[in-house]
Amino acid sequence: MKNRIFSIFTVFTIVCIMIVSPKLSHGFKNRGYFNQEFVRGEIVEIVEENIMKDPIIEDRYRGSQEVMVKMLEGEERGREYKVYNSLGSLSNNYVRVGDKGIFTIRESKGKKVAWYFNPKRDNYLYILGGIFAAGLLIFGRLKGIKSLLALTFTGTMVIGVLIPMIFAGYSPVIWSVVVMVIVTLVSFILIGGFERKTYSAIIGTVAGITLAGVLTLTFGSIMNLSGINMSGGEQLLYIAENYNIRIKGLLFASILIASLGAIMDVAMSIASSANEIYEKNPEIGGGELFVSLMNIGRDVMGTMTNTLILAFAGSSLPTIMMIWGYDMQYQQFINIPAISIEIMQGLAGSIGIIATVPLTALVSTLFIKRDNREEKE
Repeated sequence: MKNRIFSIFTVFTIVCIMIVSPKLSHGFKNRGYFNQEFVRGEIVEIVEENIMKDPIIEDRYRGSQEVMVKMLEGEERGREYKVYNSLGSLSNNYVRVGDKGIFTIRESKGKKVAWYFNPKRDNYLYILGGIFAAGLLIFGRLKGIKSLLALTFTGTMVIGVLIPMIFAGYSPVIWSVVVMVIVTLVSFILIGGFERKTYSAIIGTVAGITLAGVLTLTFGSIMNLSGINMSGGEQLLYIAENYNIRIKGLLFASILIASLGAIMDVAMSIASSANEIYEKNPEIGGGELFVSLMNIGRDVMGTMTNTLILAFAGSSLPTIMMIWGYDMQYQQFINIPAISIEIMQGLAGSIGIIATVPLTALVSTLFIKRDNREEKE
């Protein structure tokens, strides 16, 4: 009954955040940044094109296109615009008649003009998301539904609470901790219920993520790294002029968000294993239980640490390839801010995982032995 009430309360919270957050956000948004609209449109005619095959990348063209576009939604629905589409080395989207895309419309010299922004990709993302949700529901059943609810809550808290608070000028450090703790509590209770293993996993996760955060703050300060050095940090400097964003704290928030999932996974694996071992052998001693959990934890630790490191390495693959291509010396590339941040992210998160294993094992053992004593009394 408690679990059902908590699930309903979570849904209610998600709906409230979705309703309230946009209204609050508009109160401090700089309207100067939102004087254009993005509209779905369809290519109805290729007026002119001057293209050649890309000499470097296969199946790509260089040059330009002039096309007629029919807008498919909003106030511009049915209206046609002549759009210039540049095919350069970075922005390169060759279009054909019938292709759908997203177009930017804004006023210039008293009249509305349109630019090609990007191909329409959202439908394919919805299909992929549907496959994910279907798989979760088919194989996870009730747990799958709760997992989807937990995922929705996490996304809502990050997008609807954390980001607006950062834009409002509040500390990214404090609010990322608050949001991540709430996400941990709600996610574990939704999936595990009000059970002993849930409490053990929560304590282990909070301890592990706290350690990762402390290491990030400490070594980020020593190495003179902050949110300014992150990918997109320089662009945020221009936005920060019109807001009260504390960019320096964004690195801490970023690492907390990136590491939380892996640390939660490890904590719940250890806590669930503790319950299974105890149910199979209620007479097991505390020391023996702890040793068994540590043996399980070592296997989990190895794979999850590898997963975290590979995730960070994958996100910086273009940078690593650039270093290789330019034949940079070790002292040169190891001190590049982007590389230093990626290494620090991977190591701080991995240390958080390493600490989570014994902490969760210890807490799980203590909880189980305490409950065992109470049952005997």
